[in-house]
Amino acid sequence: MGMSRDGVEPKIFNTGERAGYDTRIHLTNATRQAQKRGFDKVLIVDADAHHLNEIVHFKEIAKYIDDEVFRNEVLMGERGGLMYPGFRGPQHQSLSGRLVRFRNEHKEEWKPGVPPEVDFTMKEMQAIGIDYQIVFPTALLALGMHPDPAIETAMAWAYSRWLTEEILPHVPGMRTMLYLPMNQPEACVKFVEKFGDNPGVVGFMVTSARYRPVHDPVYMKLYGAIQETGLPLSFHAIYHQQERMFEGMNRFISVHALGFIIYNLVHIMNMVVNGIPERFPKLKLLWIESGLAWIPFMMQRLDNEYMMRSSEAPLLKKLPSDYMREMYYTTQPIENQNNAEALELTMKMINAETQLLFSSDYPHWDFNLPSTIWDLPFLSETARRRILGINAWDLFKLERGGGKRPDLP
Repeated sequence: MGMSRDGVEPKIFNTGERAGYDTRIHLTNATRQAQKRGFDKVLIVDADAHHLNEIVHFKEIAKYIDDEVFRNEVLMGERGGLMYPGFRGPQHQSLSGRLVRFRNEHKEEWKPGVPPEVDFTMKEMQAIGIDYQIVFPTALLALGMHPDPAIETAMAWAYSRWLTEEILPHVPGMRTMLYLPMNQPEACVKFVEKFGDNPGVVGFMVTSARYRPVHDPVYMKLYGAIQETGLPLSFHAIYHQQERMFEGMNRFISVHALGFIIYNLVHIMNMVVNGIPERFPKLKLLWIESGLAWIPFMMQRLDNEYMMRSSEAPLLKKLPSDYMREMYYTTQPIENQNNAEALELTMKMINAETQLLFSSDYPHWDFNLPSTIWDLPFLSETARRRILGINAWDLFKLERGGGKRPDLP
């Protein structure tokens, strides 16, 4: 292949004579970037990545469903379609096959004797130069809008067991924030008690597309239980195509641009205005896959409203933006790449050096590479290293795996 335009000869992965597909070849440019920038000497923690599609393995997951009748129905294929409400409407994420991964992922050949999810993750981490990766479900992110809360809980429990027992133990650097079925709050506490000590679990995750308000009193016991673990609670953005406000949108780009922000806007507002950070001062909150541009907007909007009607938020002891600056955020999809001044101001407003975590969102179509952070001219080397790995190391308590945090320059 010759030298890349980065001036670095990438490692070529031999796939033999087969005409299949290999994730590492798909990520050849990512490997070039990692080699040029010396990422082998930089701790990189990917705070958000996904399975190719865990529903492909739904029968392997379904065997962990406790309810025998429901389990048998799923295993016999009678209720596979009811495991999650699915995504409808103008998706077209593959752009009619022009996105390479969507066109070729089914051709991938996996290492014999190893679960495909394991082989895929190891290939991807190796190619990009990732040391630790926090993996989330893909299709199951839609479960928050399932019309039957019992199915959400049953599938979340089965998925959690499958992931922690069959997948995570195979990859030393693979971790997860465990799915919480928030439509049944009492069940969530059991998830925390059951999986909180699992070495592969570094926190807990709520899929953001859901309507029950996060300040509902039924969640207070759960927040207390999570706070005691010292692990973070995250809200992972996802759109809901059936949302009435999206019905008039005829392009996926429209739904994606708004859908991955709107629910997190609502949840963070309810968290702050109702004083959850004051009631649970050690509860660490992380907001995933909404990018960064929405945060300054919400800070300014809430501060302005609060200054005029502070009596409606009596638990607050400081401005809403001050609470938001103590929360954590992931980078992807990082906006304003063509406007360094705007991005620099955004990062300053959110205390990015200590509160921002790199995330790739691989293998989704809009994934980011570590270079999106490393190449920012206004960041110091310390800030780059903190955002790419150190912040996540501290938040997720990765020392529990026996590793040692690298020293900062």
